[in-house]
Amino acid sequence: MEQTVTHKTKWWSGGKSPFNIEYGKIMMWYFLLSDSFTFGAFLISLGTVRFGLNYWPEPSIVFNTFPFAGHANLPLAFVSVMTFVLIISSVTMVLAVHAGHNRDKKGVEKYLIFTIIGGLIFLSCQAWEWHHLLTEGHPALVGDHIELLTQRNGSNPWGEIVLPQEVTPALLKSSPETLARLVQEEHASHLSFAQLVQTPKEQLVQMLSSSEMVVRKAGPTAFGGFFYGITGFHGFHVSVGVILLIIMLIQTKTGVFERRGHYLMIEKIGLYWHFVDLVWVFVFLAFYLI
Repeated sequence: MEQTVTHKTKWWSGGKSPFNIEYGKIMMWYFLLSDSFTFGAFLISLGTVRFGLNYWPEPSIVFNTFPFAGHANLPLAFVSVMTFVLIISSVTMVLAVHAGHNRDKKGVEKYLIFTIIGGLIFLSCQAWEWHHLLTEGHPALVGDHIELLTQRNGSNPWGEIVLPQEVTPALLKSSPETLARLVQEEHASHLSFAQLVQTPKEQLVQMLSSSEMVVRKAGPTAFGGFFYGITGFHGFHVSVGVILLIIMLIQTKTGVFERRGHYLMIEKIGLYWHFVDLVWVFVFLAFYLI
């Protein structure tokens, strides 16, 4: 009768086994890997559509405003501040994880608060940017007349610049309300909107022609869909991260991790926060730099 000999395979003979990892941490890595595929698909589709079009809005033109700076032309200054804040929040998250490794409860609380503040500042900046793009109109040639277009999913005022000889005929075909708004914004008129609407159209056109108003053609509508979709999806991740950080702060203050004897959960949330920061680098590159 034959005997079956079972050989036990030893998969690792080095120091600490690479498979000896806490379950929650590896599940977080799996989640982040799957989430990276989602962001990657979004950015690849953006690149496919963008480079398939003859024209795409220039980031230095679209994102050139700054809160309380009026009409100052500050290309990419505001989004640079947003990016800096998010990167600094990643640094404070590292310090919170390090404090957790040292069982420094006060240090964890302090750096979690700093990280939460950084996340809230970033979300506030993104909210201002969205509100500005959605509400501030820009003169754009639509058909044979000029309209004030805002940056929405269905409208884009960031097309190619209209030749000067085309502007005046288009202004003459525009509505009195549009001309009045343009004069208020571009000519800084002391007259009220109601008074400007009653002003002869030729006079309003002459006032606008003497100003330094730049009129563009309507741009690709795909820009708005991708911009609000991708940055909104990232903002949703930041919001979830802030909520998780607040929960971690509450649990730290109530001594949950002290009773467990470790701060592994802080490290897991730290992985998520670093992922959100890393994704923003690619979003920043795709929309604001290229």
